[in-house]
Amino acid sequence: MAKLRKKLLVGLLQLFLMISCLGAFGFTSLASQRGGRVLFISSYSYAWDVVRLQMEGIRDGLGDDVMLDYEFMDTKQVYDEESIRLFYESLKYKLEHMAPYDAVILGDDEALKFAMEYQAELFDGIPLVFEGVNDETFAAEAAADPYITGVLEQASMEKNIQLGLDLIPNANKIVAIVDNSLAGQAEREHYYKCAEQFPQLQFYEINTANLTTTNLRQEIRAVDKNTILLYISMTEDKSGRQYTDKEAVAVLSEVSGVPVFRMIEAGIGEGILGGNVVPMYESGYIAAGVVTDILDGADIREMQGVLDSPSEYRVDAVVMEKYGISEAKLPVNATVINEKQSFVERNREVLAPMGVLLIALLIIVVILIIDNYRNKKLLSELKNAKRTIETASQHDFLTGISNRSKFMGDLTQMFEEGIPCTIFMLDIDDFKHINDTMGHTAGDEALQQVADRLKKMSSQILTPYRYAGDEFILILQSSQQMLVEKTAYDCRQIFGKPFTLDKRPVKICGSIGIATYPKDTENLEELIIFADEAMYEVKKNGKNDFAFYKKKTEGEA
Repeated sequence: MAKLRKKLLVGLLQLFLMISCLGAFGFTSLASQRGGRVLFISSYSYAWDVVRLQMEGIRDGLGDDVMLDYEFMDTKQVYDEESIRLFYESLKYKLEHMAPYDAVILGDDEALKFAMEYQAELFDGIPLVFEGVNDETFAAEAAADPYITGVLEQASMEKNIQLGLDLIPNANKIVAIVDNSLAGQAEREHYYKCAEQFPQLQFYEINTANLTTTNLRQEIRAVDKNTILLYISMTEDKSGRQYTDKEAVAVLSEVSGVPVFRMIEAGIGEGILGGNVVPMYESGYIAAGVVTDILDGADIREMQGVLDSPSEYRVDAVVMEKYGISEAKLPVNATVINEKQSFVERNREVLAPMGVLLIALLIIVVILIIDNYRNKKLLSELKNAKRTIETASQHDFLTGISNRSKFMGDLTQMFEEGIPCTIFMLDIDDFKHINDTMGHTAGDEALQQVADRLKKMSSQILTPYRYAGDEFILILQSSQQMLVEKTAYDCRQIFGKPFTLDKRPVKICGSIGIATYPKDTENLEELIIFADEAMYEVKKNGKNDFAFYKKKTEGEA
């Protein structure tokens, strides 16, 4: 009877495990079959940190089964009727020659304005989901359309001003850095509406579009310590100089004598104090969540018109220390970056696996003491595991980036899955001369610094690898010409500033060859060869540039 009960229990357990596995398999299969085609139109360009954060959030929110394309209006650089017309004609041509999209995500105000203007012609019946839109009235008007919904980008101006008063108790005025862009003017209007809530402050502005480069720096430098300085928007000045977000942050952190508050996360950790911010990754992720609901069958016409903006307090500990600001004055649950960490905190990622390893070794030692036979067996398994780990290592020891083995594995997977991609073969010019004249230590420093600069370029869709010797290679998970050209310029730009070798500045150049799958070839080995050939064309023609692979005509050498 006891044996019968035991068999019955075992049978029931096996049945339960089988049903659980089938259920999990069914769920996974359903999730993997979502599919869909989504287009992301950004008001700006890939060069802006906020855009890359939005794109990462959207990509992660959609998942790998959804195909995501990108288009960039680049309104920070040029924003007039002709630029909009050219963007419209280019997009219209593409849409006429490809399968329709299931949904379109619109990044920031200008993209939403464009989509509304050409909705009937380009996006008829297609759900439009916006994110990063500052103008609340404009967003509400857009969401009145049954096929439009989205997420606001509204860190509370009031919360940022109050944070300024909490951190600078003697403040008697506030100055906002603004410009004449659509988003900048919308925030400027909101800024002045706050004056009634803070009668103890005098409200001023520095409009970058009305000041020359020299005067702008003078105005920022003149802001005194009893002033809350709020960075809203700074894309150009009266001299015609245009600023990327990184450039604007660099100018403010260099020139300002007071902490700079901001309502978006970009720049925090690079000299900006921070504030009540809108996390752009989270905005993109939320918008992608709306799209996945639509792809799963939800009707956009039954969705909420405008979703509330995500926000959090985020500040830089380095800037707080610079201006003597106490962390005790921060709101509860504020995120503080760049805090000084203890030894354990700094090395947690190393100590944790070391602790696990030590425990494992102790267990092994105990087992070895108990049983000599198991001792031999476990030692053999340990040696095999060590060899497996060493063989499977996928990172370059010198530079810390992925190695050639990892590159070949990643590229092979993209070819197998039919993912369009572009590779950039990068070779340091005259690297032998560096080794011969300065020594191999300087050569190693050059390789490490090139790798560090490439790592700063990496993103959800761009990965650098050390290929061999002084050669590096990057994979861009896209074949879109605009994105490929932008990445090529970025690669060349890593050689724009001198490197520090043997404690002195040294100019280093590099040659870059580019080949795209499937445009140039559908063969993996040929793709690498073509990128290498394009790189050597640059070498032959003067070096320090990039070139795209071009098929040779008959008779050409």
